[in-house]
Amino acid sequence: MSVPDWVRDTRVSYDTVAVSYADMLRDALAGDAFQRGILGLFVEVLRSRPAGPVADVGCGPGRISGFLRERGVEVFGVDVSPGMVAVARREHPGIRFEVGSMTGLDLADGSVAGVLAWFSLIHVPDGEVPGVLAEFRRVLRPGGALLVGFHAGDGSRVKTEGYGGHPMNVVVHRRPVARVSQWLREAGFSVEAELWHRPEPAVEGAFVFANR
Repeated sequence: MSVPDWVRDTRVSYDTVAVSYADMLRDALAGDAFQRGILGLFVEVLRSRPAGPVADVGCGPGRISGFLRERGVEVFGVDVSPGMVAVARREHPGIRFEVGSMTGLDLADGSVAGVLAWFSLIHVPDGEVPGVLAEFRRVLRPGGALLVGFHAGDGSRVKTEGYGGHPMNVVVHRRPVARVSQWLREAGFSVEAELWHRPEPAVEGAFVFANR
């Protein structure tokens, strides 16, 4: 099966920046009370549901997986970039990390209690998002929790370098919260909460909690 160009570009780009990305963002959560609080809310939601594994899809170097594990979540990570997975395994040896694509997760139907997509849909083209959300719903058990974090707004740009000036070739998509929530509903989720975070005037993140 051929790999779509955007998947290949994402893999190569994040292989290139994996080490510098991990170094630059390793302590980012320590300085961001809002994002810690949002992840803490996700932990509380998970505790209110039947216990089970949680998939951190697009886990990068594993920093969010590590945060969740420290709070008692049975978490594992999946990322399309072998370079990122190698860093995650090195920095969080007690957590399982695997190479895989959110377009076709190597997980059984209904096998996880939660899915986290922490700014990992930002490179997925609009036309591919419904299929990815369908994958999330497929692997979630009934009543399972989903948290999606993304860049809020509208429009896309090509990112040609980042994380220390390394070359990249990925499209970064910003999306209105209403659009993401509508996609989730169309995929069969119930949207439970929509949150916005504005750490700077020109920067806006959004987080949608949903239930299968």
